[in-house]
Amino acid sequence: MDVRTAAHMPLEQTGTTKHYRYDTRTTPPDVFEDLSTTEWKTLSWSDLGRPYLVDNYSSEREKWENRHGEDMPVEVQWEHFNRRFHSLFMKDPDEATVRARQDLMDHLKEADVHGAMEVVRDLMQAKIWNYVHRVQDAVWDPRGKRALFEGLDVENPNILFLGAADGYEAMQLLAMYPGGHAVLVDYDEFCKTDRFGNFPEAYPFLGDDPATGSHRVYHREDFDIDFVVSDIRDLDYGKEFDIVLSVGLIEHFPDEYKPLVFDFHRRFLKPGGYAIMTTPRRQLRSKLFYVAMGNLMNYGYRELMDARQLGLYAYENGFEIKRAGYIKAHNGLVTQKR
Repeated sequence: MDVRTAAHMPLEQTGTTKHYRYDTRTTPPDVFEDLSTTEWKTLSWSDLGRPYLVDNYSSEREKWENRHGEDMPVEVQWEHFNRRFHSLFMKDPDEATVRARQDLMDHLKEADVHGAMEVVRDLMQAKIWNYVHRVQDAVWDPRGKRALFEGLDVENPNILFLGAADGYEAMQLLAMYPGGHAVLVDYDEFCKTDRFGNFPEAYPFLGDDPATGSHRVYHREDFDIDFVVSDIRDLDYGKEFDIVLSVGLIEHFPDEYKPLVFDFHRRFLKPGGYAIMTTPRRQLRSKLFYVAMGNLMNYGYRELMDARQLGLYAYENGFEIKRAGYIKAHNGLVTQKR
């Protein structure tokens, strides 16, 4: 599917390419489980319990630390994660399966049990990724993200995306609220050059057309985006953004650092602006995902929490919860400074 095909894609369609699922359906069912009426001020950690800590780290981290004689720095953890995660996006699952089966036969012919087991692991991980990303569409989850992002009181929004990676959610916001500008921030240059730089040009973002008042499809080339390679702590913006966004950021900070990460969301917001945050859900399928995939992609501190835990963290750190709930694989919050 090339850009020209995607640009003329009719609404109410979903299907797959080699690398992703696309979805232009406008009336999706069951995309957002709304917990917005929760009485946040009455919740306590004794009621909710603490987040689940994912502690099965990649063997590559252990090898790195043995080789260098020190703990792997956080920056290096993210460099490894980004490259491994991006490699999953770039794989053709059908080609990977054929190649893995041939490699498995070669190892078995040579009685190479260790090599055969590694191929089986790689094949299992490829099949899990294919199911989660291309079949279930749980990574990008456009219908869930659109449901979470809808109804914001913004026009031509200025958006700051903290820890932006491929920038997906900022592009979805720009499609829903056209005419805006996004600044993507990540301290790994690879995210700018590869994860965002090689984001599929044909991917269709369902959004709104101000000229017609109806839906239309946008692509990456339609959006006004700057990518800044920087540590979030070094940003020198003022309170100039209508939306400050993070996706899968908060769960990488232990509790003693969570006030700091919430302050990152607050310090750049205009009065009345929105801080939008998502984290991976604490559910059985997420735990099983990291059991199977941890060796490939887990290099640093990582929690799984539920939407009420995420909401309580935000409430305790000075945010009013405007919307809270679950989408497929993530908790989601839309908040404003209290």
